Amino acid sequence: MATQREHIEEIRKGKFSIGEEKLNPLNEDLHQAVKNLSAELYAKDVHFLMELIQNAEDNEYPEGVDPSLEFVITSRDITAAGAPATLIVFNNENGFSPKNIESICSVGRSTKKGNRKRGYIGEKGIGFKSVFLITAHPYIFSNGYQIRFSEEPCAHCNVGYIVPEWVDANPTLLDIKKIYGSGSALPTTTLILPLKADKFQAVKQQLSSIHPEVLLFLSKIKRLSIREDNEDPRKNNVSAIKIASETEFVMRRNIDAQSYTLHLSAEENCDEVEKECSYYMWKQKFPVKQEYRVEQRNEVEEWVITLAFPIGKRLRRGMNTCPGVYSFLPTEMVTNFPFIIQADFLLSSSRETILLDNKWNKGILDCVSTTFVNAFIALVRSIDDAPVSSLPYMFQFLPVHSSSFEELNVVRESIKAKLVAEDIVPSEPHKEQKFFHKPREVGRLKPDFWNILRRARDQGISLINLSSHGRYVLSYAFDQVEYDHILSFLGVEPVNSEWYAKFIKGTFGLVTRVSEDVYLELLLFISDNWLNKIFQTSIKKVPLIKCSGYGTESLCRISAIQNGDSKVCISCDSDHVSWLIDWNKEFLPAGRLLFMPKTTQEAIQSCSRKGALEKWLLDQVKVRFVSVNEYAKDLLDNSLNERKLVIAFAHFMYFSWCGHYISAKKVYELCGDMPLVDKYGKIIRTKKKVIVDKYGNVIENRKGVIVPANGSKWATLTDSNLWRKEGYVELGEDYMAADCFAGNCTTQENLLGFLKVRTAATDIPYIPAPSDSISSLSAPLTKENAFLLLDWIRRLADKYCFVSQNFAKCIEEGGWLKVTLNGSSGFRPPSQSFLLESSSRNILQNVSVFVDIPLVDQNYYGERINEYKKELKRVGVRFEFGEACEYLGKHLMSLAASSTLTSGNVLSILRFIKYLRDNCFSSTDFICSIKEGQWLKTSLGFRSPVGSVLSDKEWIVASQISNIPFIDGRFYGEEIFQFEKELELLGAVVKLGESYQLIIDNLKSPSCLTSWTPEIVLFMLECMHISSSSEKLVRALKELNCLKTNIGYKRPEECLLFDQNSDWGCILQVFAGLPLIDHVFYGDRIFSYRNELKKTGVVVDFDNATKVFAQYFMRYASSTSITNENVASLLLCYRKLKGTPFKFPKDLTSCIRQEKWLRTRLGDYRSPKDCILFSSSWESISPMCLLPFIDDSDSCYGKNIHDFKEELKRFGVVVEFKDGVKFVESCFYIPLNLSRISPENVLALLECLQILLQEKDYSFPDVFLKKVSQPWLKTYAGHRPPNMCLLFDSKFGSYVKQTDGPFIDEEFYGSKILMYRNELAEIGVTIEVEQGCSVIASHLDLHDEFSTFVRVYNYLSQFKWEPNGEAGRKIWIPKGNKNGEWVGADECVIYDKDELFGLQLTVLKKHYERNLLNFFCCAFRVRSQPLVDYLKLWKVWESSKRGLSHDQCCKFWLYVSKHWNLKTEKSLSDALLKIPVYSGSGEIFLSNKEDVFIADDLQLQCLFEQSSHLIFAWYPQPSLASLPRTKLLEMYKKIGVRVISESVHKEELSLANDAELQIIPRERVFAKALLRLILGFLAGAPIEMAVEKRQKAVQGLFNVAVLETHEPIIVSYDLPLSSGRILNVRRTRKTRWDRKSSKFFIQKMDKSGGQKSTIEFATYFAEAVSECVLWECTEHIPALSELIKWAFVLKFNEEAVDFLMKSKNLQIFVEDAEFLNSAYLSI
Repeated sequence: MATQREHIEEIRKGKFSIGEEKLNPLNEDLHQAVKNLSAELYAKDVHFLMELIQNAEDNEYPEGVDPSLEFVITSRDITAAGAPATLIVFNNENGFSPKNIESICSVGRSTKKGNRKRGYIGEKGIGFKSVFLITAHPYIFSNGYQIRFSEEPCAHCNVGYIVPEWVDANPTLLDIKKIYGSGSALPTTTLILPLKADKFQAVKQQLSSIHPEVLLFLSKIKRLSIREDNEDPRKNNVSAIKIASETEFVMRRNIDAQSYTLHLSAEENCDEVEKECSYYMWKQKFPVKQEYRVEQRNEVEEWVITLAFPIGKRLRRGMNTCPGVYSFLPTEMVTNFPFIIQADFLLSSSRETILLDNKWNKGILDCVSTTFVNAFIALVRSIDDAPVSSLPYMFQFLPVHSSSFEELNVVRESIKAKLVAEDIVPSEPHKEQKFFHKPREVGRLKPDFWNILRRARDQGISLINLSSHGRYVLSYAFDQVEYDHILSFLGVEPVNSEWYAKFIKGTFGLVTRVSEDVYLELLLFISDNWLNKIFQTSIKKVPLIKCSGYGTESLCRISAIQNGDSKVCISCDSDHVSWLIDWNKEFLPAGRLLFMPKTTQEAIQSCSRKGALEKWLLDQVKVRFVSVNEYAKDLLDNSLNERKLVIAFAHFMYFSWCGHYISAKKVYELCGDMPLVDKYGKIIRTKKKVIVDKYGNVIENRKGVIVPANGSKWATLTDSNLWRKEGYVELGEDYMAADCFAGNCTTQENLLGFLKVRTAATDIPYIPAPSDSISSLSAPLTKENAFLLLDWIRRLADKYCFVSQNFAKCIEEGGWLKVTLNGSSGFRPPSQSFLLESSSRNILQNVSVFVDIPLVDQNYYGERINEYKKELKRVGVRFEFGEACEYLGKHLMSLAASSTLTSGNVLSILRFIKYLRDNCFSSTDFICSIKEGQWLKTSLGFRSPVGSVLSDKEWIVASQISNIPFIDGRFYGEEIFQFEKELELLGAVVKLGESYQLIIDNLKSPSCLTSWTPEIVLFMLECMHISSSSEKLVRALKELNCLKTNIGYKRPEECLLFDQNSDWGCILQVFAGLPLIDHVFYGDRIFSYRNELKKTGVVVDFDNATKVFAQYFMRYASSTSITNENVASLLLCYRKLKGTPFKFPKDLTSCIRQEKWLRTRLGDYRSPKDCILFSSSWESISPMCLLPFIDDSDSCYGKNIHDFKEELKRFGVVVEFKDGVKFVESCFYIPLNLSRISPENVLALLECLQILLQEKDYSFPDVFLKKVSQPWLKTYAGHRPPNMCLLFDSKFGSYVKQTDGPFIDEEFYGSKILMYRNELAEIGVTIEVEQGCSVIASHLDLHDEFSTFVRVYNYLSQFKWEPNGEAGRKIWIPKGNKNGEWVGADECVIYDKDELFGLQLTVLKKHYERNLLNFFCCAFRVRSQPLVDYLKLWKVWESSKRGLSHDQCCKFWLYVSKHWNLKTEKSLSDALLKIPVYSGSGEIFLSNKEDVFIADDLQLQCLFEQSSHLIFAWYPQPSLASLPRTKLLEMYKKIGVRVISESVHKEELSLANDAELQIIPRERVFAKALLRLILGFLAGAPIEMAVEKRQKAVQGLFNVAVLETHEPIIVSYDLPLSSGRILNVRRTRKTRWDRKSSKFFIQKMDKSGGQKSTIEFATYFAEAVSECVLWECTEHIPALSELIKWAFVLKFNEEAVDFLMKSKNLQIFVEDAEFLNSAYLSI
């Protein structure tokens, strides 16, 4: 064998031709490969340190050693290469073998390839060669090899990186040993890496930052260390570290998962870093799903996912973050999760992150949630005897916080979704037993309530029913603020408010048996949460509020207090508590007030949160905080409905005043409202409301108290008490007697004196006015009584007292006031009397000849009457001269109403007014009283002076158009014209100048206006001009043909007022027949009324004239009546008005633009904006577009139309090519003869599209896209629609040829076509190489050369194309170079590993290279392995009558299990008709699926196997790790195989007629402990049967007859087969319950059978009893049967059964215990 050195020389000579005369011809290829490696190496951000650790992990190690790796960086230049430092790597592996050396001297020949299953973790294709990132000359010393490599090409062969060179010195082994340490032997392998100058600091940084957890998921390396070695230790600045890992123990969980604890320790030259950390590790395997397979992991069959849960603080080495994702080595991904994920992820080249969009990684991440949930459940339930308080720490591992990676957030949400469905959250235990529930089933309590519960428990309150109110209560140890984020993540929510209500109600003694401070704490809790919905719960119906009433304490419901059914009070003053409670007894039960007990009130006073509690009691509960004063008010309002209580209240008020419990002011107020008993013994109240006492009597109301009639003033003015029915009461005799109340006694004098002062009895003039009238006022009053009445009126007015209408009316209208009339005296009501000054009185009496005025008799009343002017005026007496004049006027109007005033009467009135004016007296009141009367005669009859007219000549024209009421001068004579001023004061009109509005208001109806002379029209316009309200006149003119025009009389709105001197007249000449007002007829004055004419609708300005013109224009345009001359005239007018102030307004211009009035060459009329003025620019595009050019033929507009290019442009006509390209999209059409389309036409079209696309956000309309989608573009494959065309370029040329698809014919269109890439793309042409797959794929049918198919498939593979629909899932299978056939993808398979299906399927591996196989798998969904074809194979087996071998069955079902999914399940269920069964010979037969069963009942299996029937499904024995029995049987179930227990028909056979039966007492069979167990089971979860129902079920046992026999009790089992045959087996059982006959049969127990006989009897006995009890709830029979079996074995020992029940969280309730005792006594 050659030495190591000789081996190196052989490589140099044989591979690289070093030393040979002729170079190896492959050196050029090696050189290129090395160049590619170099490019890849420096293009990737490779972490060389991770690559070296990865290589070390993949190495093999001797047995008995701990694999270790050590990095030493030294400043010693041991290679003499001039490097600033050298990195040395020591590894105690087996060392390099010759094969390893040959591999490292090659490119792409790693010895680890294809060995992923063996645990190799390297994959990036870099490995050892990553060291070239930091060194130009790496050295390897291993197993006698001493070589180095060079980055630069070798001078002898021009190849770098992989040419080995033997090293004799620099360094030597001695140099290396000095650095490693002379005291220890060198490890087998040493790498020496002299560092590049620019990499020195980066390497030191990487060494210092290596994470302590790097060994966490490495299965081999157990030790890793980093240190720096310098001659001067002070220069050491690399952070040294030693990391070690140790696995403590391994515990198998099941066949696919295991857990263990791993310890990491790190020794570092920094004291602040954690030294060690333990990790709970969970490793679980999952089969790789087909849809997630990738080429890089083709050989991997299962994913192995490991999760690490750090116990304690993680090792950070001073770093702020820790990696959360490993692929054996750490990535730089920080997940924000409190656990670490490890799996065989595919990584980015830099190892910083995993490839999140890679489907392999997605498949792994899909399994992480299941792994976590399994690990977490195992962790939480791993220690059975751990206290509940130790569990919350484990929940810190939940991924509560979201990750910055969205894909990991999907994992987080999946974990959350799975966790919420598991029983993982501990509830508060009643005893030591732990219970777990789903998060949504558990509720949190508020911290304050926990405090209450703990104190209540300390005071002896039982909390056994804590979780019995609809929610399990979260463990107190977990229900802490520090776990809020975890509980929120799990969805553990607080119990609802109703829970608290139910718990408080259902917990005995929580209110009544706790101390006052705990009771107040409970009330404070309710008050703090009152507004947080607790007030909406049943808490209001819970007896909660303590109160004392008749000497005993009780509880009131909050709802009763709030509704007023119970009135609970607290004293505002602690000193008054006893006073109020004692007096309250006097008023019960009528008072209905209850006070909280004195001890409770004292506790509230000393409570630290007194304010909050009192506020809640007051505002929400409606407990009243009352003072003595408020208590008295409540009694007044609600309780004093009996005579005795009214008297008691008066005593209460007296003593409360004496004892200073109420202030004097408050006593006064209360006594004012206090009911009184009058002299008739009736209760009189102060408030006006009806009160009914308990006997049904109506209690009268009191408004005040008056003095007795004897000696009163009110009795002198009226003969009876007018105030009695209004509630005024006279004090009765009840208040005269002495009495005692609440231990206090009063005397007659004190109480009566108290009441006189406090009830305020009154008399006239201080008494209010009665509601009724005083009869004495209807007759004359004496002077004294008159003045008493006036004093009373003054008092009432001063005090603003209410006066009833009856009282006021009797004063105002009563004839009690003495007056004089023309010297004679009499009595009149005040409302008809006057008290005037003497001068005014004399004038009226001397001048007036119509009316006598009643004046107050001042001689009778004297001067004193003048002191009461204010009161007299208040009752109706009038004092003003004007009022007297008004009195006269009204009298006159009453005369006019009854008869017509003569002309003399009217003239006298006018003379009276003139007299008042001449003597400087005010005539206003007199005029106002008569001006509205209908007493003045006019031409229209008697009218009011207001609006009547005193006419003259200037009213002649006005009278022709208006109905005016002229004063009748003939009736009144010429004298009437002397009173113009007086008539004006009365409202008459005497001048025309200010009365135009009157003319308008009295305008004749339009039908009466027939004459339209110029004078009338101009007068009406003048009226409009002067009047501010001429709407009536305007309306009249608008309705009539009143204006003369050049075409006759027209309505104003039809006319135009046009001045010939204006510039805009040309617009009215475009069309003939516009109605113009005849200004010659009206004269020039007509132009001064432009505004008035405009109001009537006449068009007087240019703007409105254009609107009229627009109407005519639209009318003509709609009927296509606009002639060529009209068009020319319009264009000329537009040109003429250009530059003048009279430009066409926007509305007119818009109208001209919108209306269709221009004729086009297409023969239709269009709007200007839809027309084009033809030019030569349109020649090229015309053959492909039907464009709307203006008809410039001689028969239409002619060529002269082009002279108006500017005007047409203004109207919207397109005159420029670039502006008209918009028509292309709507006018585009394809000629039937495609040969007529020239390249120029197409290029012109593309030019137009280019212009259109320059607009922002422009997109082609659907109509255009539909037209353009027809075949018209010329390609190498003929004419095609754009969406089936491609534009060839260099990118396409990298993959295909122009003839491989429908590429646009560049030879036809020329290279200019390439300038329109974007435009072609917009109409559907494919221009991007990655988007052309579907078009080129659709063209494949036209080819027949295999090379073309390979080229196209490679192109499609590059861009991950997939066929659309089943029709496209066909693959070309070659038969020679130019022959072949299309084969459906479902008829193909990638590999045929077993080579069983070559005749049935097309194996693609035989025809295509490997790089296309993955493409066919992914794109065409070609199966990698023939799953469905295995089904076909199985069908062949089914049709064969031969048996199968063990290997055949194993192979088939192993394949099925690996590819098991819903689709597989359906395929097997539908396809498989037969299932493998056992045979006695070891051979396996196939039997009908309906006749094969899964043996889920071993007893039945034994019975049927003894009958020699082959009916049980086959499974491998012994069980295979790759095909577990449980998994195979589960697959059988899902494809329709039935279980034996559900398929047999059970029948219990009757005993023989002569069987001897002995009756046994029931209590011997049904022990009391058994019945306790049954009742506890029925009451507990999950049944929770109601009391009556469960007691009835147990009662059924008491009703059965127990019979014992020596004969066997036989059960028969029938199993029907598909053939109609029925298999029958029988077995015996020890007991049986017959429900029909209510009998319980027992076979006499053979005690000599030992324990087997005992357990057999216990089993059958438990089943029979359970069936008897639960015959209506059969699903719970197995659970109860298991408990009874245990109890039977324990011989129903009561203590043992009691422990058994507690262990299952079962208990016997009081009502059940009582039932059991009574039932047993009756047996």
